[in-house]
Amino acid sequence: MSRRRHRPPRGDRPGQEQSAKTKLTAEQYVLRAAGVVIVALTAGAFWLSYAHLAEVAAQHGLRDSPTRRWAWPATLDAFIVVGELLMLRAGLRQVTDLWAIGVTAIGSVGSIGLNVAGVTGTREVGSVPLLDYVVAAVPPAAAMVAFGVLMRQLHEHVVQPDADHPATGSAQAPEPPVTTSVQLTEPLTTTVGQSGEAPPVTRVGPADLLVEPGPVAEPSAAVSVPSPESSASAAAGKSRGGRPPGAPLEVLVEIGRAAAAEQGKLTRAVVRTAVEDKGLTVGSERLTEVMDILRAELEPSAATHRPSG
Repeated sequence: MSRRRHRPPRGDRPGQEQSAKTKLTAEQYVLRAAGVVIVALTAGAFWLSYAHLAEVAAQHGLRDSPTRRWAWPATLDAFIVVGELLMLRAGLRQVTDLWAIGVTAIGSVGSIGLNVAGVTGTREVGSVPLLDYVVAAVPPAAAMVAFGVLMRQLHEHVVQPDADHPATGSAQAPEPPVTTSVQLTEPLTTTVGQSGEAPPVTRVGPADLLVEPGPVAEPSAAVSVPSPESSASAAAGKSRGGRPPGAPLEVLVEIGRAAAAEQGKLTRAVVRTAVEDKGLTVGSERLTEVMDILRAELEPSAATHRPSG
């Protein structure tokens, strides 16, 4: 038998931590760059949509009031902003806000529709090129999508605030446990002599064990075989703590004979009561045997005391 102990090689922890930090830094740069682009796209798309709606308002009754002309588009584009913010709040609470969805849809559809409808102006519908409608529809649609993406990034940042800053100093990966397996290089045989005595068992020391690493297994339920001594002690415990012990037939007959003489009559109830008063038990069959013996004893005595005619 041989003894070998292997431990799984430890990883290069400093190298792993450095790689994780580098990956985290690169991810932060990408997210920040994407955030800047999304904010710029949202602002530019909203400005284009807002300015075009201001021109539409100027062409249809608000030319003489610059303040009202520039305030009027907010009645539509503000719905998009409010709806997206309410959807962000609903996402953080993990609920579905139908009002937020409805407000966002009203603002988006209204902004896109009025931007497209304002392309014609005073011209005929058939004289307007198709690309003019596309140019008018792109800014409000892009503003809606870009603002939605921005809200999505804010949602992920709020829900997982510690995702970008893991605790690399305190948390350490636990080492995989080592299991011990015993392998026998020689078969063990046990011979029993004629007397039935088993030879002494040779103890296996720690130096004779072969230890190999392996996966951790769930402990299996051990099956124990009770020894004769434990069975005898258990039986004795049951007899002491269970029903009262019975008595030999001779003792029961003696108790019944004394009870019949004391009571002046021989019945099953008299004999059973006398036995139980002694702290003993008697079954129906055993009680029948006792009664038969006592009746057989009483019949000759009754015959001798019977007056002769």
